[in-house]
Amino acid sequence: MELSLVIPSFNEKDNVQNLVQQIHQALADTNIDYEIFFVDDSTDETPQRLEKMAALDQRVRYYHRENGKGLGTAVVEGIHQTESEWIIVMDADLQHPPELLPTMVERLKAGIDIVIPSRFVEGGSDGGLVGVRKLISFGARSIGRLLLKRLRPISDCTSGFFGFKRTVVQGVKLQPLGWKILIEILMKANYRTVHEIPYQFKARDAGESKMSIREQWNYLIHLWKLMWQSEEDRRFPLFAMIGFSGVWVNLGLMAGFIYLLGMNHVLASVLASLMAMVNNYIWNDALTWRDAKQKEHKPGWIRMLLFMAISAVSVALTTWIMRGLEMIGIQVLVGQTIGILISTIWSYQANRHLTWGGKKLSLPKPDRRVIVTRDRG
Repeated sequence: MELSLVIPSFNEKDNVQNLVQQIHQALADTNIDYEIFFVDDSTDETPQRLEKMAALDQRVRYYHRENGKGLGTAVVEGIHQTESEWIIVMDADLQHPPELLPTMVERLKAGIDIVIPSRFVEGGSDGGLVGVRKLISFGARSIGRLLLKRLRPISDCTSGFFGFKRTVVQGVKLQPLGWKILIEILMKANYRTVHEIPYQFKARDAGESKMSIREQWNYLIHLWKLMWQSEEDRRFPLFAMIGFSGVWVNLGLMAGFIYLLGMNHVLASVLASLMAMVNNYIWNDALTWRDAKQKEHKPGWIRMLLFMAISAVSVALTTWIMRGLEMIGIQVLVGQTIGILISTIWSYQANRHLTWGGKKLSLPKPDRRVIVTRDRG
């Protein structure tokens, strides 16, 4: 078998037969050996419709799950129950045009690892989404690309329509939560090339959308899990959280020095700040840059001095920004907040390049750069 079309379905009794007919028509002239495999979680008459089609059409197979756990797990089930060289995933609601299948197959045969029909390259359109759904789609895509660096070159990283070589996911433990399985694959799979082709997202003709608040919440949890599983993507959030915790360490120490030891306020402030900086350094060295410290030739004491120097500059930068904004009429606390945000980003970048950075790496990481190409509409 060369190609498996994995199609998750949930209560699509009015669409599945039409979809199969359109797929056959689209692939009629390709001379490719293919199958259509539905993974069905339906509670309506969809399983009976699939059973009838499978009895009459040897290219159609289906697997019905009584307690299915969403679209993402349905796709993983389809991957496991097929053995073809290439896999194309598409929805059962006819919003993904089967006429694109020959082009996708052609790109896969040419050696592309992952092919993604995109609504957001030249010639594409998300016209099938309107109003709130369009806004939600934009928000989901933007949050994903903000949190996960590997998604940023991909224009339609939340697409449900994509194809890939089976070797891309071999040996990869896929654990999707919710409906955006492509993000799971883009973050975990082994690939070097992605190709995007434009397509027009169609409006649904029959059936009901499966979009829900629960699915949106699952998507956010999924992004959060992927971020924490990625050494690169979790660094800045960890850095910011450690910095925030350091504020409370600073205040707690200062209060102890003043109220328990009777120390001078200025001396208490200086000592508390220095100890909070050391605390932040220890946590960042152990967690935020735990992989980098093993490869960097700087001794720990040099890293700590660099970290403390950058922290001191950050404090000065925050104050300078606050004062500058105050002079143009911006409220002090607002100015201080802006200063903290800017200095945190500056401090993170400075530490990334100076404290835990450097050119002398004894254990270079494997090259995971991805080449993204696109068709023009």
